[in-house]
Amino acid sequence: MTKRRIIAAGLALAGTAALLVNGALVQTGVGGSDKGHLTIAVFNGWDEGIAASELWKAVLEEKGYTVDLEYADPAAAYTGIAKGDYDLTLDTWLPLTHADYMETYGDDLVDLGAWNDEAKLTIAVNEDAPIDSLTELAANADVFGNRLVGIEAGSGLVTVTQNDVIPGYGLEGMEFVTSSTPAMLTELQAATDAGRDVAVTLWRPHWAYNAFPLKDLEDPDGLLGDAEGIHTVASTSFADEFPEISDWLEAFRMDNELLYSLEDAMFGEYDGDDYGPVVAKWVADNQDWVDGLTR
Repeated sequence: MTKRRIIAAGLALAGTAALLVNGALVQTGVGGSDKGHLTIAVFNGWDEGIAASELWKAVLEEKGYTVDLEYADPAAAYTGIAKGDYDLTLDTWLPLTHADYMETYGDDLVDLGAWNDEAKLTIAVNEDAPIDSLTELAANADVFGNRLVGIEAGSGLVTVTQNDVIPGYGLEGMEFVTSSTPAMLTELQAATDAGRDVAVTLWRPHWAYNAFPLKDLEDPDGLLGDAEGIHTVASTSFADEFPEISDWLEAFRMDNELLYSLEDAMFGEYDGDDYGPVVAKWVADNQDWVDGLTR
């Protein structure tokens, strides 16, 4: 049990509930309704993880828990979960994308299972681009300004692209631009508006496939890997501290169609970062399914 929860448990035994706020334990009084405080690590720029985390924040807070979402790059997130600074992440892609992190920190992590098994890393281009396969990209690099636009340098997608896709399909002559997912999406928007050919690293499920006219380049050598599962990974103490939530998350399943609808509501139809009201409306529109998450 982490130090913050040992203190909280002591206060609870004394008849006082405790809540961690900005690193400090605050007493909420006898009979406080808070059932516990947990922190979900959310990967910067990974929209399916942001959507799932915001959904579970809404669900758990309705059940009386206090939930913080902490944004971090994957390396920092897995380090934090392994140390007990974070409780879980909902965005671990296995068996390929985040395999290195699981190998490094696996003894200090618990896999609660996959909630989506339709995930896929991709290289996407505009729908009317003159090529259909990664085998054609090197010979047509000039069509795309000799650039392949990536996301965060520490992401599994960028690692696979650098280590496998680029050498495997002879793309060393192309500039591989890495910065952030928002920057990649901005470039995708600009290219679409200008009617310009563009090649980007992407993944399914992602709302961009609904927002932009895109197609995936075929990967005949399978260097981007097969379809993966999106797993919930927690700290080793999580199931003991939050057995109810652990059971709910082990049973959690969400297919791409439903996930796309949540992502569209949050990122496609809404321009802002206060997702609470957007998620609340989506929950209300899908109340029967949401209620089933905690049965």
